Amino acid sequence: MTAQPEPADFVPAASACPACVAAPSAERLAQLAQHHHARLMLSLPTAHCAACISTVENAVQAVPGVQGARVNLTLKRVAVDAEAHVTAADLIEVLKGVGYEAHELDPGLLTATEADKQARDILMRLGVAFFSMMNIMLLSVAVWSGAEGPTRDLFHWISGAIALPTVLFSGQPFFKSAWMGLRARRVNMDFPISLALVLATSISIFETFESGSHAYFDAAVMLCFFLLLGRYLDQKTRAVARSAAEELAALEVPRATVLVDGAEVVRPIAEVAVGDLVLVRPGGRMPVDGVVTEGASELDRSLLTGESLPVFAGPGMVVSAGEVNLTGPLTLRVTAAGRDSSLHRMADLVAVAESARTKYTTLAERAARLYSPLVHTLSFSAFAFWMWKTGGDVRFAINISAATLIITCPCALGLAVPAVVTSASGKLFRKGLLIKHGTALERLADVDTVVFDKTGTLTMGTPEATNLADHPRQAVEVAAALAGASSHPLAVALAQAARAAGIAPARVEDLREVPGYGIEGRWKGQTVRLGRASWCEAEEAVMTATYLCTGEGKARAFTFTDRLRPGAEAAVAALTVQGKHIRLISGDTEGAVAALAQRLGIADWASGALPAEKAALVRDLTDRGARVLMVGDGLNDTAALAAAHVSISPATALDAARTASDIVLLGQDMAPIADATRISKQARRRIIENFALSAGYNVIAVPLALIGSATPLAAALAMSLSSITVSINALRLK
Repeated sequence: MTAQPEPADFVPAASACPACVAAPSAERLAQLAQHHHARLMLSLPTAHCAACISTVENAVQAVPGVQGARVNLTLKRVAVDAEAHVTAADLIEVLKGVGYEAHELDPGLLTATEADKQARDILMRLGVAFFSMMNIMLLSVAVWSGAEGPTRDLFHWISGAIALPTVLFSGQPFFKSAWMGLRARRVNMDFPISLALVLATSISIFETFESGSHAYFDAAVMLCFFLLLGRYLDQKTRAVARSAAEELAALEVPRATVLVDGAEVVRPIAEVAVGDLVLVRPGGRMPVDGVVTEGASELDRSLLTGESLPVFAGPGMVVSAGEVNLTGPLTLRVTAAGRDSSLHRMADLVAVAESARTKYTTLAERAARLYSPLVHTLSFSAFAFWMWKTGGDVRFAINISAATLIITCPCALGLAVPAVVTSASGKLFRKGLLIKHGTALERLADVDTVVFDKTGTLTMGTPEATNLADHPRQAVEVAAALAGASSHPLAVALAQAARAAGIAPARVEDLREVPGYGIEGRWKGQTVRLGRASWCEAEEAVMTATYLCTGEGKARAFTFTDRLRPGAEAAVAALTVQGKHIRLISGDTEGAVAALAQRLGIADWASGALPAEKAALVRDLTDRGARVLMVGDGLNDTAALAAAHVSISPATALDAARTASDIVLLGQDMAPIADATRISKQARRRIIENFALSAGYNVIAVPLALIGSATPLAAALAMSLSSITVSINALRLK
């Protein structure tokens, strides 16, 4: 990558840090922006190895106007510095030519949150602590090797000159937190950490002034390093769910092509308003939520719903931001854009999940609050005991007191829950389940009974005609003509089935719809009807049906079935194997519910249930000690969803149902529901294991510190090892 000439008016500011001189400053970046430089960010979902890095970077840097490109393989992104005339579309085409799928990300929506800034701040202090620690260790080697007298004192003074500003700078996260706690008249978990750092540094300064043979500057700085390392791991672990939300939000297309008086105008997404017409060309990602007004194409919805097969899109179809237009140009009438889009709302749901707290987290925090006074009592008791035992050896007593404070730091306890919840939530999200409520995972692990709604949940909620071939062609032609005049779901399904069979509708006149009954008209001078059995003087069929009466013989029943949702059979079978009791409850007819229950192997079912009856069933099961998972999608399921121990609804559910549910099923496939119950039990086991690891560590470590067998350095290493162990145990879920 060739160096770019500086702007003529750019003068580097003096810096006390050589690394700061080498790194671009904020002012420098601002000047680059003023000189028409652009920063583009592309997602690389198929990048997976080191060879991908070089291939992508070389291909992008070969584009005229590109100053540099840097691939982040972990995040699967490439950041490109380029001149203003270089567009994301140009780079996407270049990458497509070398075999890589790429999508533009919005750098504005990928800006760091406050938690990210804290993590970077901790990382900076961690680097300073590491640099100081290694230099002090070099000096300590000479002391350990036998340096004595003035030489030893000189090395101690140099070590102190490095350690004291390092502890003051790198220890600030702990000092500030401890001071804020004291101002609020409470002692938090950072107070014993801060006290340990102060004690380790203070006793080292005392030893240096007294020309003592031992100083613990290396231990103080190493302690600070390991404490910061644990804190950084904690920050990064908590950031995973938030990162998923930002990735979703960033996939919103930053610009859209708006049609203004027939002309194409490219506008930032923030300037696109509801009601605007937006053009989306083949290969483009939907920038907004909207309704198709012109064009026909196929959409890839895998990002939002997990559906692997493309779906048809034509006039009148509703589309969502984030979907990919595959084959033809589409014109959309905007219904929502930017932060109001469905893609951004989904990102908000992910963000909600990360901030919620389970009862396990509450237990951990309570334990930490009880922990702190106990630790201080142990530490000061150890100090008093060893002062008495050694006849007033302050140095030895303070060392043991500091080691006790350090070794009992509750970092592992604090990591026990968020590490597991983050790993499990991420795994379920990749399987197509979005956890809305923070306690849902914990409650899901308790479930022993699963109650399913039928229509729209186990089935797709779209009727399909089943017996068209059983009727004379002329009867089907008349039925198709009548059905074409109604928007009733059964009429629509019948008309579609007739068209698919190549049957043209008959010539029926004076068509009119009778609300609540059906459609009637005049055919060959006589009245014909399509609708309810009672209206057509027919006997009610066992299955869902609509009836045709033409005045010639008995009425004919056109029967329908509801298409089974993909994965429904697999989900019910897997839940049964897990030992769950399965119930089916629906407001549909007895025949339709019985047929579905028989097909899925559900022995316990109920039909014709009203919304209040569904909720009453769930409450009754709960009163009898059952832990109920309710899966439903309709307005009539809302009360039952709210009453259940935990609830799931498909993404296609009504807003009220989705609001009442704890988990949203993003795709059509039901199979992930069984995965969720299994993973939730695994997550609970990991949390319990983490508590056990934390408790076991303290049972072993605290006595060693109290009897003087653990130095402050050894205590810092042990404490950090416990935090890392807890994090690794949580990652086993992945």
